[in-house]
Amino acid sequence: MSKTQNSHTEEFRRETVRLLESSGRSVPELARELDLNEKSLYRWRRQYGTAARSNAPTTTASTSDLEAELKRLRRENEVLRQERDILKKAISIFSRSQS
Repeated sequence: MSKTQNSHTEEFRRETVRLLESSGRSVPELARELDLNEKSLYRWRRQYGTAARSNAPTTTASTSDLEAELKRLRRENEVLRQERDILKKAISIFSRSQS
């Protein structure tokens, strides 16, 4: 019988390590909660944890790259605000019609 490998995205791994570091839970405890292998979690912590980031070489993005990213994030933020406002109005309309 072959073993199936559960492939997690890098984003999931980084987020799991961030949760591990911020929650104060032990590796075995968090591994049980998320149904993960403890060895994987230890490996991810070594790879993506704050100790790994402090030893990583610093990279500098060019000013134009940062400006483009800032512009993209502001545009995305505006779209999210508009979506939130639309949902608030919809909730208001539905709650009035049910009263």
